[in-house]
Amino acid sequence: MFTGRILATIVLLLAAAPTVSAQDAPVRVRGTIERVEGDIYIVKARSGVEVKVKLPDNVMVVALTKATLADIKQGSYVGVSGMPQPDGSQKALEVHIFPEAMRGAGEGHRPWDLQPSSTMTNGAVEQTSASADGQVLMLKYKDGEKKIIVPPDATIVTFAAGEKSELKPGAKILIFGAVKKDDGTLETNRVNVGRDGLTPPM
Repeated sequence: MFTGRILATIVLLLAAAPTVSAQDAPVRVRGTIERVEGDIYIVKARSGVEVKVKLPDNVMVVALTKATLADIKQGSYVGVSGMPQPDGSQKALEVHIFPEAMRGAGEGHRPWDLQPSSTMTNGAVEQTSASADGQVLMLKYKDGEKKIIVPPDATIVTFAAGEKSELKPGAKILIFGAVKKDDGTLETNRVNVGRDGLTPPM
């Protein structure tokens, strides 16, 4: 079960990077934990470079777990990382199923940096149907709606409360809004981790 603190944290993770001072531009890290040296986590980023991330003892850990199309119902609140299609629809790269208490988190459609030209659309599933290209979701949000095509190879995940013990070598993580310090290390108090070998999408 999600506590209020967990839910508030995930809303921040998904809606926007945390506010930092002007000189500390937020850094997003996608990668794999290589080793742990005290409170420093050596992460091999998706780009291939190694980064050092410092985590506090009370770091907030959010686990991402595998889900399926069957878990997406009419009325579900979801986030979709997708690619724009010529007809105005979006082809889903991944779908994130939010717990009910997070309905409304990050609602809307905006650019995203998963891939060049990719987008993020958060909204409620108004209807679902099948097509030759995959499952079709009509997502409705406060400023409009989007037609989403979910191909069979799209990653589908949901959220769970995580534990710091899951942050170990080999774990795949995603950090939003880490702050780079003068010595080059990054600091954050929130980490997304893929459970059971899952690579966190987004």
